[in-house]
Amino acid sequence: MLRTPAAAILNVTGSLSATPRAELHAVGKPWKIADARLALEDGSIWRAKSLVPWEHKLVKYQEILTDPSYAGQFVLMTNPHIGNTGVNPGDEESRQCFLTGLVIRSLSICTSNWRCTELLGDYLAKRNIMGIYDVDTRAITRRLRQDGSLIGVLSTEESKTDDMLLEMSQKWKIVGVDLITGVSCDNPYEWTEKTDPEWEFNEAQNLAEKLHVVAYDFGIKYNILRRLASSGCKITVVPSTWPASETLKINPDGVLFSNGPGDPAAVPYAVQTVKEIIGKVPVFGICMGHQLLGQALGGKTFKMKFGHHGGNHPVCNLKTGRVEISAQNHNYAVDPASLPAGVEVTHINLNDNSCAGLSCPELKLMSLQYHPEASPGPHDSDPAFGGFIQLMKLVKQKK
Repeated sequence: MLRTPAAAILNVTGSLSATPRAELHAVGKPWKIADARLALEDGSIWRAKSLVPWEHKLVKYQEILTDPSYAGQFVLMTNPHIGNTGVNPGDEESRQCFLTGLVIRSLSICTSNWRCTELLGDYLAKRNIMGIYDVDTRAITRRLRQDGSLIGVLSTEESKTDDMLLEMSQKWKIVGVDLITGVSCDNPYEWTEKTDPEWEFNEAQNLAEKLHVVAYDFGIKYNILRRLASSGCKITVVPSTWPASETLKINPDGVLFSNGPGDPAAVPYAVQTVKEIIGKVPVFGICMGHQLLGQALGGKTFKMKFGHHGGNHPVCNLKTGRVEISAQNHNYAVDPASLPAGVEVTHINLNDNSCAGLSCPELKLMSLQYHPEASPGPHDSDPAFGGFIQLMKLVKQKK
């Protein structure tokens, strides 16, 4: 049986304008009434209350909010209580919020965390991210587990009928949409920030002096860069469209292909870049990077029923037999049966036996379908960065 994820995904067509202040409460009633609707493509309508900046009623939700892999999606939290730790700038995983909407059951009326600098509702309002609460998230989660990810429309606009919202949700498609371009950086830059010593959990790390890594930003999370920097790597981050020829001119010791949102088949330019780089320098792919490597090697990817989301996925390292508890966020997977000879499946997800890692010693590459950099955890997979560093060192010694 599959575990219930920490976050469920509703692929989204869009969110509409927030309800004006005057409409927040029923006349003569001191409490907020339901003013939002979530319409799903299966024909269901869910009424809820919207998170708005003037309401002030305000787990690991801030990393989710700023994870670029959630671009173009609503996130439904299965943990019933959200907002109690507030928000702080130290937990940001990218330059902005990329998800389209947040769906929660119970909104905390207060915060209790010494790092809190802002309320969740205020944080979302400043970034024009729509959120709803007081909705039966368990019922929606069961529906998603049965039917798979669903397209949805989130609205507080009273002029739209239920039928109009349902029609919108049933017309929009996410398969084949390039979501990477909107989350990648525009220009190359150097990254130097390491994991804060207060949060460093690997005191025995082997510093990789003078190893230069080029990181392709398909929606990269800051903590991936911090983990590499903490190992002593020099890091150059480049946009998703950066030519392979320019990367090879730099003569890096290794290339990292990052996580990112959406369908890998929708970004053939990225697949081509990966093809031109593999075999020439050591390569490490994470999440979207793993899927792009699969396609570049001649394999196929497919859309999963509801994907893997949350911080509780057991993965088995087939080389060692070690089981890791991992953080995952992806809707697509590599079909291992489509991979050519010489490419080895190194990890599998124990929930459904899907491919969770690849390697090809001849081409000097490795990949994981999940997040080895997960912060605040789990940290079971952090040694993968050490494996990449050892691969770069070995190749450098042979030159």
